[in-house]
Amino acid sequence: MLPIYWKLLEHVNALEILANRIFWSFTFMLIVLFFTKKWGLLVRTLKGFAQNQRQIYALAIASLIISGNWFIYIWAVNSGHMIEASLGYYINPLVSILLGMLVLKEKLTIYQYGSFILAAIGVLIMTFSHGSFPWISISLALTFAVYGLAKKLINVDSAVGLTLETFVVSPIAAIYVIFLFVQGSNSFLTASVGTDLLLIGAGVATAVPLLYFAKGAQKIPLSLLGFLQYIAPTLTLILGVFVYQEHFTKTQLLAFLFIWSALTIYSLSKSKLLPKKEFKNEKQATL
Repeated sequence: MLPIYWKLLEHVNALEILANRIFWSFTFMLIVLFFTKKWGLLVRTLKGFAQNQRQIYALAIASLIISGNWFIYIWAVNSGHMIEASLGYYINPLVSILLGMLVLKEKLTIYQYGSFILAAIGVLIMTFSHGSFPWISISLALTFAVYGLAKKLINVDSAVGLTLETFVVSPIAAIYVIFLFVQGSNSFLTASVGTDLLLIGAGVATAVPLLYFAKGAQKIPLSLLGFLQYIAPTLTLILGVFVYQEHFTKTQLLAFLFIWSALTIYSLSKSKLLPKKEFKNEKQATL
């Protein structure tokens, strides 16, 4: 339901919303660590990072990438591109498949190859129908997929991880907010009390779903987790079309049908309904 939240702040510059989201998320996470008594875990994690440069780089990349993802999503929602934003999160699992294959050398089944091809066709339909590359959708899918890859390399407690991620980019966010105050173009503390509360609340609205997601992910099967992740883009699509009256063309419907077909095949490939068949090229088959 975050699109509704960002729509309430559409009178505020997207970068200012992002800066406040980062700063107040970090502030809220410090409070969470205090009440959950995880300060010791935070200190131990930092000591571990000091001895592992690879994790430091992964943390920095994750922080910058998720910040970029947040900005694109906020801007897209408040600029009338909610449908394209939803498409990005539909494509995301398929981009993760591609990254897993290229970076982690994971083997794919023939069904997963098929789902990726169908998704690519959907993207091409969107590209040729609009006459331009659907950069919003692809950017959201890529940034979130790369973020997930970086998180695999970090492997820390979810609360501590989110605290560190927001900590890394909080100085940049604070500098930008100060710059807006100096320029006199800030909305925070000048627009209205409601705006101030919404900007502060962005921290809670960001952190709470992520924390519960991480906690829930430990308690349910991975296949169910993947299926549940389609709820968010579906709700975003419904909001964009039926609540905020974004134009949904027949060509977009056709592109979405290819994406939905791809996701259906991908979901079935992760279940026991389809046999696990790894893709083999001619050379492998000959060997």
